Amino acid sequence: MVKAARYLDIRKKSLCDPMIYGIVLRYGCMMSQVIEVNTSNITKQGLHAFERRVADAFEAGLIRAPVHLSGGNEDALLEIFLQVRPQDWVFSTWRSHYHALLKGIPEEWLWGEILAGRSMYIENREHKFLSSSIVGGVLPIALGVALGAQRLGLDERVWAFVGDMTWRTGIADEVRRYARNHQLSLRLVQEDNGLSTNTPTREVWGEHF
Repeated sequence: MVKAARYLDIRKKSLCDPMIYGIVLRYGCMMSQVIEVNTSNITKQGLHAFERRVADAFEAGLIRAPVHLSGGNEDALLEIFLQVRPQDWVFSTWRSHYHALLKGIPEEWLWGEILAGRSMYIENREHKFLSSSIVGGVLPIALGVALGAQRLGLDERVWAFVGDMTWRTGIADEVRRYARNHQLSLRLVQEDNGLSTNTPTREVWGEHF
């Protein structure tokens, strides 16, 4: 279960240290930049109810494929998605139900994809949403979309959500550096539950502090 999220706006280097990740609940030094633009009407209770529906269906044998459920990160995501506009892109991981709903994807459409076994790789071009079951798989794609938007002069931001283990991978570091150095409109969000599936992330990386 995701307990917290961390937020980095790689373009706002003058506002805060670009390599400091502020807790999303407070947005660190980005708090004054929050502008409510998202039109999704999903609530915290609605998010809970949807995941409960998925869990019940899985336990009843109606979903014959892996599913990854969220919980504990609703408040942080609701605040983040206040800034996500309809024309923005959202890239997610295998745990993407909350992100998809908050992006405005209809519940019944998402439900159909989950029943069809596609929970871990949701794709909806109409709502500019893509997820992948590959660790770090969406990051190069998100980077490319952000670069394309910059070159074409499009008013599109790109949001990419990853877990705390993916955040430590080489591809994540490369994407952060390239996007920062080229001033791309890419927002990276780390959802940190301290676990990489079943292994403690910090213990695996030897981060004893």
